[in-house]
Amino acid sequence: MLPQLSRCLGRSLGAQSRYQCLYSPSPHAKFSTSLQRNGYDDTISNLKIGSHTRVIFQGFTGKQATANAQESIAWGTNIVGGVKPGGSGEHLGLPVLPTVRKAMEVLKPHATGIYVAAHQAAAAIEEAVEAEVPLIVAVAEHIPLHDIMKIHSMLQSQSKSRLVGANAPGIISAIGRCRIGFQPLPTFSPGHIGIVAKSGTLSYETVGSLTRAGLGQSLCIGMGGDVIAGTNFVDALKVFETDDDTEAIIIVGELGGTSEEEAADCIKDYRKRTENPKPIAAVIGGFQAAPGRIMGHAGAWTGIGEGTSESKYRALESAGVTMVDHPAKFGSVMKDLLAKSGRSVKKIENSAQAQQRRSYHTTCCHPIHPLSSPTLQQTRSLHISADHTSSLLKQFNINVSPAPQPSPPSSHYLGITVARTARSPCIIAAPSTSPKALPHRVHRFPFDYCAGPTSSAINAAIAHLQLDAAPPKAKAQTAELIRNLWNLYAEKEAITATVSLTIPSSADTLTIFDPYLFFDDAAYKSNKRQADLHALRSPSDDTSPIEAEAEKAGIVYIPLASPPGRAAAPRNLIGTLVNGAGLAMNTNDVLSLRLSSPPYSTASANFLDTGGKATSETIKTSFKLILADPRVAVVFVNIFGGLTLCDMIAEGIILAFKEVGVDKPVVVRLRGTNEEKGQEVLRRAKLPIKAFDDFEDAVREVGRLANGGSMEE
Repeated sequence: MLPQLSRCLGRSLGAQSRYQCLYSPSPHAKFSTSLQRNGYDDTISNLKIGSHTRVIFQGFTGKQATANAQESIAWGTNIVGGVKPGGSGEHLGLPVLPTVRKAMEVLKPHATGIYVAAHQAAAAIEEAVEAEVPLIVAVAEHIPLHDIMKIHSMLQSQSKSRLVGANAPGIISAIGRCRIGFQPLPTFSPGHIGIVAKSGTLSYETVGSLTRAGLGQSLCIGMGGDVIAGTNFVDALKVFETDDDTEAIIIVGELGGTSEEEAADCIKDYRKRTENPKPIAAVIGGFQAAPGRIMGHAGAWTGIGEGTSESKYRALESAGVTMVDHPAKFGSVMKDLLAKSGRSVKKIENSAQAQQRRSYHTTCCHPIHPLSSPTLQQTRSLHISADHTSSLLKQFNINVSPAPQPSPPSSHYLGITVARTARSPCIIAAPSTSPKALPHRVHRFPFDYCAGPTSSAINAAIAHLQLDAAPPKAKAQTAELIRNLWNLYAEKEAITATVSLTIPSSADTLTIFDPYLFFDDAAYKSNKRQADLHALRSPSDDTSPIEAEAEKAGIVYIPLASPPGRAAAPRNLIGTLVNGAGLAMNTNDVLSLRLSSPPYSTASANFLDTGGKATSETIKTSFKLILADPRVAVVFVNIFGGLTLCDMIAEGIILAFKEVGVDKPVVVRLRGTNEEKGQEVLRRAKLPIKAFDDFEDAVREVGRLANGGSMEE
């Protein structure tokens, strides 16, 4: 076994079942003993799926996998069998094998879809990597971050397997009729536009717009909304650049990380060296995100030194990307771009099954300006008190002192966090703790998760802290502090663990203060690890009872501040109810852009993501949460159905009217799975609801009602 892999897996909890924990790889696993960063890049071509792709499912006999497989097979996906740990026989008329390795020998698949729960998913991914499956698609949400970092330690040392996900809708070839994921199939049509997206719901909006415009899609890659993505924007762009079926490209991004900026650099290089580059358009979500909050997706938060939604927008725009503010515009925008590029629009239109043609608002796009800049730290649902923080640090030989008063002239920022691009942990360091200087002077020093911080990474971080001239004892203490922070980080499954430090002029020892610990809730919620840490949880100062109730119902609800320059408690804001974090962010962005200036004067009151598996009861609870805010004048339900069924959403709205008592105007926009059934359910109910399928029409009606308009007009 690899030394680093042995150390890594040694941190896992004991084996409970084949898919319940990470386990030691078999003697046949072929991983190099050194970290080969270029090795994983060699697997990018594995993303080119199509009619030739032989697919297996892990967790094949489960309810979700069975339903998905039946749909995918009917659509044309070449599913050749699946895996059930210890099982054998047949399912859906296809062979069932006991291990992925056996499935590789017998079925020779090109790809595997992992349809197991989050607490089992990491072990399932690991088994697929060991068996050298070329493409591994993980759709599960809430896989613990540290499990994912262990997986990436394996992936980075091999050149056979490529991961898509986790927390992603998957990957789908509309031309090749190959779906590995849970994308809503009726929305797709074969065409020649490639899509890569962080958000599932925004990608469905994008696909729907292209289909209605008669364009269709080639390959759609769900990057996913986790902190670390197995496949990112740059990886997808490399595929689309050389893909003969792709004539244009769409990027769907959001706040969090730096993948969009890296994509912009990649696009600049591509356009310089290519005579007739493929047109590229993009949308970015999260301009109106609440400062310092995690916006639904695990990775939707801005770390120190990472760009905002606005900076991502500007980076892509400066690279020559055509920016839109809502994905419903992509159909008409891509038609124009293809025509200007001299590429054949007719050829693409003829290949698409444009069963839902509809014109969309196509005014010139312009940037959306955020209400405020992000704070340095993230508000999270797992919060422990300052006393518990100090006590926890002390367990790892880190003694915290009160912040020096007055503020020391020279203080330093140091910790362990995630390097999203490197797909690994890193030392984060800055020679200043000044709020103005810190974002610009912070630097990350990645290291392999299983090996821990190397001496070279530690020494580089100390040099960046400008402690080269510090007394030897202080430098040694800083190195020891980094190792202790790493021990805490790994054992307690933190996302970020940082401190400030200074060296008093009268001593050569460190003064450590202002600790910040940001933990991964999924470790407990999915795998029941860190129970002792979770037991210390206390309500955060800015978590209201409403937010606590939302969390219990599986809803992400975040109240937004009133727009600047307005009364502290306006009475004409919009309560939003949306399925999907990316769509919820974009909905708030567009409402602000369209309705914050005359003839309207309103904005969103909240961010609310019902989740991808919302039920009628979830919708009822969502109405209760929204209507508890006295600032709300109108409720806007914006749904694009994937797994979420539009008729079920409609039933939930009716339930809310019956049991919650809805005394505000309601505007509903339904698109996607069962949209016609949902609209019919609302019509039959004969409730005071304005229903639309066009997003722009719905937004205008919301603005009118929020500013005193009557439902009868």
